[in-house]
Amino acid sequence: MGWTDERVELLKKLWQEGLSASQIAKQLGGVTRNAVIGKVHRLGLSGRATPSKPARTVFKAPRPARTVSAPSAPRRLIEPSSMIAQPTPVRYVDEAPGTATVLTLGAHMCKWPIGDPSLDSFTFCGRRSDDGPYCDEHASVAYQPVQSKKKSSAAELARSLRRYL
Repeated sequence: MGWTDERVELLKKLWQEGLSASQIAKQLGGVTRNAVIGKVHRLGLSGRATPSKPARTVFKAPRPARTVSAPSAPRRLIEPSSMIAQPTPVRYVDEAPGTATVLTLGAHMCKWPIGDPSLDSFTFCGRRSDDGPYCDEHASVAYQPVQSKKKSSAAELARSLRRYL
C-alpha cells in the first residue's frame, strides 16, 4: 500500500499521540513498523506528546546498616618509596650506520632501525640475530627483564579486602 494524504495525516496524528511505530502500523494496516519509522523520519516529525509507555519507578531496597565492630589497630602507613618499583636503567647504544637496507634485510639479520626513516641514510643494524628480530645487543635494549612481583601476606590481603567491603 502507498502513502496517501489521509494515511500520512493519520500517521502524524497517531505519532503525536505517542503511539509506538508498531501500534501505528497495526492501525494503518498494510505497512510494517520499519515503514512507519522511515516515513516519520522522512516527514521530519520531531518529539512526541507523551511516551508510549509510562516510565516505571524503580524501587531500590534500603541497604542494611553496617555493624560497628570493635576499633581495630591503627593503620600503618606504607612508605611511598617502598611502593614504587625501581626502574631498570635504560641502556643507550651508540649507533653507527647499519649495514642493511630494506631491500637487503634478510631473515636472520637484526632489524633494529638506525636513523630517521624519512632520510636516505636510514638503515638497519644488519648483524646476525639467532633468536628473534634483534641481535643480542639490541635485544637487551628492546626487551626489559620481568619485574618480580612481591608476594602478599595474609594480613595485606585482609587489609585490601576491607577496603571493598
